[in-house]
Amino acid sequence: MKTDKLTELFEDLDFDVAEPKAGHKDRFLKKLEQSAKEQNRPQAKTRSLWGPFLGIAASIALAIFLFGNIHLNNPAGSKGDLASVSPEMKETQDFYTAVIQRELKNIEAEKSPETEAIVTDALTQMEKLEAEYSELKKDLINSGQDRRVIYAMISNFQQRIDLLNNVLTQIENIKSLKTQSHESNII
Repeated sequence: MKTDKLTELFEDLDFDVAEPKAGHKDRFLKKLEQSAKEQNRPQAKTRSLWGPFLGIAASIALAIFLFGNIHLNNPAGSKGDLASVSPEMKETQDFYTAVIQRELKNIEAEKSPETEAIVTDALTQMEKLEAEYSELKKDLINSGQDRRVIYAMISNFQQRIDLLNNVLTQIENIKSLKTQSHESNII
């Protein structure tokens, strides 16, 4: 019974059992030989002669570009930050950097589910201020240590510290509101 259904299935299918035309094998071998000949053709010699010279020229151009770029962006070893201006500015930069790091640690210590949105927003604002500071560093190099750029850099540090202080104040307010609401619930 199963074989009958199997036989019926194969009877309904149309298989191509026709033999290829005479000379099929010869035509196929000819095409293979022709394809092999095309692949074995010698490439143009001019490309192989100029290849090493072009590679050397590209290496020299890259070296000149990198040296010039480093030299122009970093004159006299200047990093473009306040420390490169004078020893007093280095102390100022170190002071502000230490205060900012301390305030960031305080904020991270106070982070909780209630304050997470404020902390995340503050960190986003800090990234923007740091990006502005990076631009000011470039401006300091390009301007030849212009006082306006130096004042803008110091102002940027102060804005970061003010931002962090405001966030800490908001966190303290949230904590005090939470404590007050719990006190009223207990009584």
